[in-house]
Amino acid sequence: MLLKRIYKSIFTERQRNNFYHSLFLFRALLNAGESVYCPCCDGRFKQFLTYGNTPRENAVCPRCNALERNRVLWLYLMRELDIQHQAYSILHFAPEKTLEKRLKKLPNIHYIGADLNPQLADYQMDITQIPLEDQAMDIIICSHVLGHVPNEALAIQEIKRVLKNDGLAIIMTVQNHQAPTLENPELTSPEERLRYYGESDLLRLHGSDFAERLSAQGFQVKPLDYRLTFSESEQQRMGLGDGAREVLYLCRK
Repeated sequence: MLLKRIYKSIFTERQRNNFYHSLFLFRALLNAGESVYCPCCDGRFKQFLTYGNTPRENAVCPRCNALERNRVLWLYLMRELDIQHQAYSILHFAPEKTLEKRLKKLPNIHYIGADLNPQLADYQMDITQIPLEDQAMDIIICSHVLGHVPNEALAIQEIKRVLKNDGLAIIMTVQNHQAPTLENPELTSPEERLRYYGESDLLRLHGSDFAERLSAQGFQVKPLDYRLTFSESEQQRMGLGDGAREVLYLCRK
């Protein structure tokens, strides 16, 4: 514990995160192979690794730490939006490091990575008070964020305000497709939230009504399970998940 406190006192959270990610290079070497392919880092490995509070096999990339949802999203951006060639302005909330790294390198992209924690992104930003003008962005990525935001409706309204009239908001969340959204304000402890929502810091577990929650704030919503555009063998090889975390909710004005 003493060493941990000293370590935290010497290095910032951003530096610790960068060091943590650098260790993945060794993890990648240990898992070198050809059985699986990660489109986020173009890496090939003998396996994806297990991850999650309820452990999911074939989940996390040994090299870039991309999860199933990150791989699905990156495939959509590349194949459907031609993200590597078209000019876009992108606002990305709680940016996953592997996607942030690739998007920031693209000369055709004006990229803003934002998080409430200034150590986790280049711009500190509250999603319920976005400090940008109306209709400022072509694409807004909000992946697995809304379940953690106390005022979800206001966050969705702000995303809609900042999005251009012909823009696209890509929203993702963990959800139970078999039931409505579970949201109980009496669940306040991390232990209770972990038990009922599956994550200790979630404020709700989205359900089959998630599209309606988005459209209630004025969006036209198209749910897309993009995994299903690939064969079962391709889904397995790229580790694209089971649909509980990977559905793209494509939102337009």
